[in-house]
Amino acid sequence: MSLGEDEVAELFSALARGEDDALEQIIPHIYDDLRRVARQQLRRWRPGETLQTTALVHESFLRLNRLNANRPVDRSHFLAVAARSMRHIIVDYARERSATKRGSGIAPVHLDDVQVADDQHVETVLAINEALERLSDIDPRLMRVVECRFFTGLTAAETAEALEVSRRTVDRDWIRARAWLEAELA
Repeated sequence: MSLGEDEVAELFSALARGEDDALEQIIPHIYDDLRRVARQQLRRWRPGETLQTTALVHESFLRLNRLNANRPVDRSHFLAVAARSMRHIIVDYARERSATKRGSGIAPVHLDDVQVADDQHVETVLAINEALERLSDIDPRLMRVVECRFFTGLTAAETAEALEVSRRTVDRDWIRARAWLEAELA
């Protein structure tokens, strides 16, 4: 059964109020969006690779299902939170891969479809994540703009809606964040 935008918006309101079954009701209506976000995440971390995204979407869903506070209030906010969750899953995998490479014996995360191709990609994933964490310490909103625009693929208008700021602010923040990250990663 396909719900209209008003019904989906009401489900997001129910989710924000903490109604437990709202997330399960929302997922079928935004599953394609979650798969798109997962594909974008994986493409960014492993350029040129074609990977199944299902494992990443499902792992992210499990993490989102455990949210207690700061529940998403609309589709844009939900996708931003999902993208952050997916980024953390991929970074956790890269950290475990890096630790295993050094002989720690840590068992890998059970995400068979998410494999970093080589040690250089592991280092790149970790470097980008560390840069984003430093950016978050300097200006958390800039980091959230990067998550929404780069990782989730939201437009400037959708990012503004998700972060509850003006489009103009998002445009300025996007320019500042990109410049800072390029300098930091150079």
